[in-house]
Amino acid sequence: MAYRFSINLAPNPIKIEEKIEYNKPKVVAEIGCNHKGDIQIAKDLIKLAKEAGADYAKFQKRNPSELLTTEQYNLPHGVPYNAFGETYGKHREYLEFDINQHKELKQYCNQIEIGYACSAWDVTSAKELISISPDYIKVPSACNTHFELLQELKDNYQGDIHISLGMTSAKEEKELMSFLSKVSKERLVLYSCTSGYPVDFNDVCLLEIKRLQNQYKDQIKEVAFSGHHLGIAIDVAAYTLGAAWIERHFTKNRTWKGTDHAASLEPPGLAKLVRNLKATYKSLTYKSSDILDVEQVQYEKLKYRKG
Repeated sequence: MAYRFSINLAPNPIKIEEKIEYNKPKVVAEIGCNHKGDIQIAKDLIKLAKEAGADYAKFQKRNPSELLTTEQYNLPHGVPYNAFGETYGKHREYLEFDINQHKELKQYCNQIEIGYACSAWDVTSAKELISISPDYIKVPSACNTHFELLQELKDNYQGDIHISLGMTSAKEEKELMSFLSKVSKERLVLYSCTSGYPVDFNDVCLLEIKRLQNQYKDQIKEVAFSGHHLGIAIDVAAYTLGAAWIERHFTKNRTWKGTDHAASLEPPGLAKLVRNLKATYKSLTYKSSDILDVEQVQYEKLKYRKG
């Protein structure tokens, strides 16, 4: 179901009328590396995401020896408390699932009927993920200037390509969208995102959703929102502004060791987010009649009538 309505998006005295089409929101539980390298925790998180009402469970795939220089690989983790290895490279290796484990996770997603998706950080990971046909492959903000990776997805992947625009300059965004100009718009989803963990509300910049919609409406299928903020208050605003996808990092416990847990939702928070988005979707309508059925009794009882 889709609704169209007008909304004033600019302060007085300037008025800009925008028409927005609403479809049921798609909620992504970004498990990422919050499984701590344990496939049973990964499966637990998939099941919890399903129970909370999410539409997709999303992971990440890296080949650290390809992605990192020798110097980067051998540096210590920037936050030792969050490290799972004595160097950053070993930390990343510890958290990495191989492609057979990702295939197992995809099969489990299919079994319990939740979508499986994954981010590719390098060409090798992209090739491996293509071989198991995820529902979609995402290019993270850190890699949206990795044109060899993008070329691999353009040429050899038939599914949708989701691309995050966190930490991306105007010049980089222009080059990215020029590179993607020959890709069918039905395959492209752009994410409004601020790359911080967590992000203060004044840095979320929700109106980027409208900018992306207006600027690339002829080149992309949908706009999405990847939130790294605390709580769930502004995700509804993101959806109302036009984000068809709402992606939030997801964990069992926000106090766990690891970089992303603090900016993640736990199961009760994700369930509340799904509930609120569903309620918002149902509410975005015009009145079907001057006096709704639910109002009729009150109308007869309370409405002032001149005697």
